[in-house]
Amino acid sequence: MWDVIYYLVVVAILAGALIAAAFAVRAYVAGVHPRDAFSQLFGPKPAARLDVVEQASVDSRRRLILIRRDDVEHLIMTGGPVDVVIETGIATPPRAEVIESPDAYARAGRPQ
Repeated sequence: MWDVIYYLVVVAILAGALIAAAFAVRAYVAGVHPRDAFSQLFGPKPAARLDVVEQASVDSRRRLILIRRDDVEHLIMTGGPVDVVIETGIATPPRAEVIESPDAYARAGRPQ
């Protein structure tokens, strides 16, 4: 009975050492401190830089896609013999004002 528990503890310690070594190698390859590599795993995710804004079907095969990257939009047509960038560098429209609560809505002078 104690033999099985002893071997399970040894296997758990070896698994922990293997995971720690994997984090250390990952940090070494990335060129960061191991503590920073661990915080990147569980830390907050960076803001998304790429987003599909709209899609529209042109016909049964082709599709127009409006993609936003870092506040610049690009219009792309896909599905034909060649994917084509139709327009690039489209400025994003200004975003609408966001009102959080009904009280703030009333203070803004707008009917509910």
